[in-house]
Amino acid sequence: MTQTAPLSIEMRARAESLGEALPALLAQAEHLAATVILGEHGRRRAGMGDEFWQYRMAHAGDSASQIDWRRSARSDQHFVREREWQAAQTVSLWVDPARSMQFSGDAGRSTKADRAQLLALALSVLLLRGGERVGLTGEAARPRAGRAQLLHLIDGMAARQDAADYGAPEVSGLTSHSRAVFLSDFLGDPEEVETALGMASDRGVRGALVQILDPAEEEFPFDGRTIFESMGGSLRHETLRAGDLRARYLDRLAARKARLETLARASGWHYLCHHTGQSAQSALLWLYAALERGR
Repeated sequence: MTQTAPLSIEMRARAESLGEALPALLAQAEHLAATVILGEHGRRRAGMGDEFWQYRMAHAGDSASQIDWRRSARSDQHFVREREWQAAQTVSLWVDPARSMQFSGDAGRSTKADRAQLLALALSVLLLRGGERVGLTGEAARPRAGRAQLLHLIDGMAARQDAADYGAPEVSGLTSHSRAVFLSDFLGDPEEVETALGMASDRGVRGALVQILDPAEEEFPFDGRTIFESMGGSLRHETLRAGDLRARYLDRLAARKARLETLARASGWHYLCHHTGQSAQSALLWLYAALERGR
């Protein structure tokens, strides 16, 4: 009890702080999305669904039950009433809520969590504008269409707070043959990422991994006596010669990136490494295009 109570108080405080910041973040996301010029929305596909999409002329192989006789009565041709393939228009997001995402190597730079949330919301603005259904994995915000869904996404992200140092992708709630986006630093156990991608692939889900890192994590600008400590305090390492670790650290980071890219490719996904010193717009353009390629 002595450990659980303080933790819940801290988690509640973090959630409240995030909830206060997200409306401003949504304004940034709207602005970011507005800078992206998109052509005609091209993701709509015929298939099983509830919403009418279009009429097409009947062809050999169509059954009589598929023909819309009311529409056909106004023409010499027979027409079939097609509906949208709803699964192909559903995008689920996982935004890593773990403590490692709170890191920033500079007080004037966004945290990894801020950048992940910004990209997730800006992407959602674009997708919802195109008539798609967007949600969070799990139960926090099930996929829905319409601008009002942005508020559900904000609430869902504010409610997700993880005491663990590193996160693992959550795949519950993924719709078969839909798409998904995982945004994380992916510095935890890579086996958990591999398991999540395997489960998603088994359901026919395609999507994108976006690894978000701070420039300090990319460059390792440390030398001399340095204390390295995880954001949650569970890991700690002190060294007198941090510079001697740089080459080994960069090699391991490169190996981690290569493994993620290989996992993504093997699963039919796309992979991007993006750091918080780069333009958020470039990452958003890549992400939107990656979903287009993965449909």
